[in-house]
Amino acid sequence: MVPSIRSRNLRKVPKKQLARYHAFITSHSPYFQTHSPESFGTMDKNFMMTHFNELNTLGVDRDQALEMAIRGEQTRDFTEMNGEVAVGLSSGTSGHRGVFVTTEKERSMWAAAILAKMLPKRKTCLVIALLFSYERTMNSIKPLISSLIRLEYFDIFKDSTEHLERLKQYQPTIVVAPASTLIELANYVTHQQLAIQPVKVVSVAEILEDRDAQTIAKAFQLEKVDQVYQATEGFLACTCSEGNLHLNEDILYVEKEYLDDNRFYPMITDFKRTSQPIYRYRLNDILVEDKSPCPCGSVFTRIAKIEGRSDDIFYFKKEDGSSQMIYPDFIRRCILFVENIQDYQVTQLADGSITIALSHRTESMEQAIFAQFELLAQQKQFILPSIQFIDYQWDPTRKLKRVQRLQ
Repeated sequence: MVPSIRSRNLRKVPKKQLARYHAFITSHSPYFQTHSPESFGTMDKNFMMTHFNELNTLGVDRDQALEMAIRGEQTRDFTEMNGEVAVGLSSGTSGHRGVFVTTEKERSMWAAAILAKMLPKRKTCLVIALLFSYERTMNSIKPLISSLIRLEYFDIFKDSTEHLERLKQYQPTIVVAPASTLIELANYVTHQQLAIQPVKVVSVAEILEDRDAQTIAKAFQLEKVDQVYQATEGFLACTCSEGNLHLNEDILYVEKEYLDDNRFYPMITDFKRTSQPIYRYRLNDILVEDKSPCPCGSVFTRIAKIEGRSDDIFYFKKEDGSSQMIYPDFIRRCILFVENIQDYQVTQLADGSITIALSHRTESMEQAIFAQFELLAQQKQFILPSIQFIDYQWDPTRKLKRVQRLQ
């Protein structure tokens, strides 16, 4: 009875919020003053950059904002502001450069949502280690935290060995970092080079694969690794008490463009973003929906996994000359069905060939992986291209993508 009532209420709320948001953007955004939100299609990063000056409600110039954002990335000093407006550079995992702006109020609301959803439900002193590429995230949260919470910032662009002593000294109760950084920390812990025992580990910024989550949880002796699905477009999802990922449909309106029964592209409307309207913003993330009820009781959409980006879908030629589309998850399986695989990355090059990078690779591993790709080609009826195996090398300055297609 209760879930059905909550579901009906959830459907009613967005209509009121959408009406209020329509009223705001049509009166404050020059673009929507001449384009009706009701008949508007969708936006993406390219649309946002093309219409940046007309879309934003603060009169911020795109070229000036882009110059400021690039300057921050180059100097690693992210304190420069345009009045109360903060500017950031977004490349995402898609590699397309964009710029975004936020106000102090927006940053505070975002930080409050993060804290409310992700902090442990207990009143003890917390030390949170934030291993991010820049510091503005921490500065957004600082004004909202109590004396019982201490934040420590670590720039992941620095060599990870520089952080070991500080982490040991602070003994964080919560560690927040991209999946690739958490894997590296887990290796330090496993090899007794780092002695910390956080009660919570949160993966951000990168896709957390199941095998990586298991490695991290085992190293830190935790039952699960929490996740925050965050993009410059908003705080999109986070894990519940049961460890399942749910869309944050209490602060976002999410429309779904289904690819099949379970896979979909999300279209985001963020009612809190008023400086740079995020309205029917189509992400190219492929989300896999789990339609079974979650034990936590939430009616918000449950996500089984974030499969990848649309530009991470592989394309192979078929005998009749047509193209066969293969989702990233099928590529992952060709690797994960083989024993003793550690770090890996599968890349489809522009000519259609595949490069597979493996750590500690052996001839038997390569043969087993090749056999899995042969089986996939038979099942999906495509012509298997050339496959090259190389040594795995992780670049900490870039987001980790286990499966990617270069265009």
